[in-house]
Amino acid sequence: MIEDEFLAARNTHIPRSCAKCGGSDIEYMGVGEYKCKNCGTLMYDDFGKVRNYLEEHRGATQNEVSRETGVSMDVIRYLLREDRIEIAANSGVYLQCEICKAPIRSGKYCNDCAKKLEHMKKEEIANQHKDNMNIHGYGKATGNATGARRFIR
Repeated sequence: MIEDEFLAARNTHIPRSCAKCGGSDIEYMGVGEYKCKNCGTLMYDDFGKVRNYLEEHRGATQNEVSRETGVSMDVIRYLLREDRIEIAANSGVYLQCEICKAPIRSGKYCNDCAKKLEHMKKEEIANQHKDNMNIHGYGKATGNATGARRFIR
């Protein structure tokens, strides 16, 4: 599954040349939208296509979005897992939290697990900092150094 998500991320069909004039001077405008600097034509990557379709068709299913936009199901799942789009609130279908399997509308983790992971990350960073302080000997004996010897340079 991770390999599928990686391939989906690399395969979001970012326009490299203008569909109208063939020019290669393409400017990223944001939220999946690109503009040709030569002729002004607007183009969309897969995220832009999905986002535009969902704005017009709220509550559309994944199959419907894929069929109507031409964006693969793998890319749509990738966009859901990356929190770029979310499942409609009234949908009976949900993603599962990767840790506790609770139903979620987008992303990889539910709010509770995300908070726990963030707390664990902060603790790990604090512990690494503490370990670095001990390694470098800021005010503490290192190795065989004892007493005043620590402070002699």
